[in-house]
Amino acid sequence: MLLVIDVGNTNTVLGVFARVAEAREHAETPRYERLVANWRVATSRTSTVDEYGVLFRNLFSMAGLEVKGIHGIVISSVVPPLDPVLRQVCERYFNLRPLYIEPGVKTGMPVHYDNPAEVGADRIVNAVAAFEKYGGPCVIVDFGTATTFDCVSGKGEYLGGVICPGIGISADALFERTARLPRVEIRKPAHVIGSNTVGSLQSGLYYGYLGLVDGILELLLLELGQQTHVIATGGLGPMIGTGSKYIKNVDDSLTLEGLRIIWERNGSSRKDSGSLKPAANAEAKPESKAAQPKSKNGAGAPATSPSRSAR
Repeated sequence: MLLVIDVGNTNTVLGVFARVAEAREHAETPRYERLVANWRVATSRTSTVDEYGVLFRNLFSMAGLEVKGIHGIVISSVVPPLDPVLRQVCERYFNLRPLYIEPGVKTGMPVHYDNPAEVGADRIVNAVAAFEKYGGPCVIVDFGTATTFDCVSGKGEYLGGVICPGIGISADALFERTARLPRVEIRKPAHVIGSNTVGSLQSGLYYGYLGLVDGILELLLLELGQQTHVIATGGLGPMIGTGSKYIKNVDDSLTLEGLRIIWERNGSSRKDSGSLKPAANAEAKPESKAAQPKSKNGAGAPATSPSRSAR
């Protein structure tokens, strides 16, 4: 099985993929296409290696899965301080080195960004999955701590996008700056016209944010063309996405699928990922520095380093 981990600023999402039945048992790059379990947990910057290890083991146990059944791990992270912690978790509890989405990792997607290393790893992962599943051109709207709009051309090139405050931190700013307004649950109200303070706040938050989303999408579609697929993902994707007049697909597992796809595309070139068997572990040589991103017009442009933005 393959464990995929997407570390965001607010939540960490994990998924386990099983091999497809028809895959060759001893194939160099097994195909893991069946998502058998997934979880969303709070991202903790203070948890220790062992606390994360116990959490992962408990999640596996509740799902009836065995840790020893994991043969590979791939991680996308926008929280750099957690990278060494999770590396140790993988080595100590799974006996595996994880593959991180970072410069030098094959994504199969050219990145047309002024500085490709600035693009959050999760944004590239989403773009790869969306183009693979829905084709292009496409726009991916990821509703996280920040809401990101990522654009992919019809040729499968990452073009760039838009980053704006997420609905959660927008609401937090309102509640923190207003003494008499109560903190309310973010949800779609029954009516646009609120008959009380709670209803009015919920209407403003939901429909105000929906207007922001559709307004940005309208402008993006003018640049990309009207035959563009628009896909929503992220924690609030189902709530906001279903109300949009432009979003046609809500895909909760998009990022997990993207991690799986990138894992398979790297195949035997996964230098930093594999089993930590005692015989193969004797004083491994330091890894060479990851290859720098190629020019934005170069074929096979790489993934990005995990930036501090995104979720």
